[in-house]
Order: sequence, then C-alpha cells, then structure tokens
Amino acid sequence: MTPAAAARRAERSRRTKETAVTVALTLDGSATGTATVATGLPFFDHMLSQLGRHGGFDLQVQADGDLHVDAHHTVEDVGIVLGEALAAALGDKAGVRRFASIALPLDEALVEVALDLSGRPYLAYAVELPPDAAPLGSPGFDPQLAEEFWRAFVTAAGVTLHVRLVTGKNVHHMLEASFKAVARCLRDAVRVEGGAVPSTKGV
Repeated sequence: MTPAAAARRAERSRRTKETAVTVALTLDGSATGTATVATGLPFFDHMLSQLGRHGGFDLQVQADGDLHVDAHHTVEDVGIVLGEALAAALGDKAGVRRFASIALPLDEALVEVALDLSGRPYLAYAVELPPDAAPLGSPGFDPQLAEEFWRAFVTAAGVTLHVRLVTGKNVHHMLEASFKAVARCLRDAVRVEGGAVPSTKGV
C-alpha cells in the first residue's frame, strides 16, 4: 500500500432538525472490512455493514433521526454523508481503476451493478419490488427506501451507478445482493493501480 493510498480517509457529519449523522470512512481498511453502524434501523445497519465488509473499508456510521416520523430522513441523510465521505476520501482519484461491474447472486436473487467514479452523479435503479413488500426489521425499513439511499449517495459522491435486478423473489435477498454488489464494485473501482487521473480531460 502506498503512503497516498494509506491516507484515503475522511470523516463527515450533517446535523439538521431531522437528523444528526456522522460517518468515518477508510478506503484502505482492514482486509475483511470493519463496520460499526448504528442508525436505529437494524435492517439498514445490516445493509450498511455489507458495504464495509464487502468493500474492504473501515466504516463507522452513527445516525440519530426522527424515526417516530418516518425512516426516510435518516436513510437519505446517511446516504448524503456517506457519499460526501467517499468523495473526500478519494480526493483527486489519481490512479484509481474508476470503473467496475459485477453480477452478484444471493440464493434466488441476482443483481447486476456497474459504476463509474465519474464525478457525474447519476442513478439508474431497476429493482422491481413486490407490491406487497413489507418493511424489514423493527423499526421497519421500507424496501423502497433503498433507492432513496442510493440516489442521495451518488449525488453526494459524484458517482454514476446502475443497479438492476435480474431475478429475485425474497426482498431481503434482493436488497442485500444489491448492497453487496455495490460494495464489491466500489472495492474494485477505488483500487489504486497507477498515478494518473483516469480521465482524458486530465482532471
């Protein structure tokens, strides 16, 4: 690991009348990824932990939100702060692979993900959920909030992200496969392979 790579760490926080969120992210973390997550939403904690573990990152997330109103504010704001932390940790992105894609299975679910650390935020999210999909965990995490999380994340991080469900029946499997797939793509895309900025624009 180069000294520059070892320094790829950032902390970001956000406080509003609805939430207080703090994120610490180390891109070149422990070999297995160490995640400490507490958002008040156990299923969401489980999903965020997948990002740390399968991304090979050290990740700490602390969020206190108005869950008595709705989980939306907490989920969206965590996405914003995590995206900001990723952008800060990447810096000028010199030497990173930049692009990555994967088809990742979890039992009956198969999810395809492709991403580009482009600096241009864009989300294409094609994960069709059953119309009767129930909240997961307690307090409940509405499965539709996963899309809101990714939209907030890519906007703050400046990432182009495509997530597509190929097949799946179990909502837990579908969402977990998508988080793991994004994590594996991030792991590949942030890997330092050279010293140049990976763009013909030169910046």
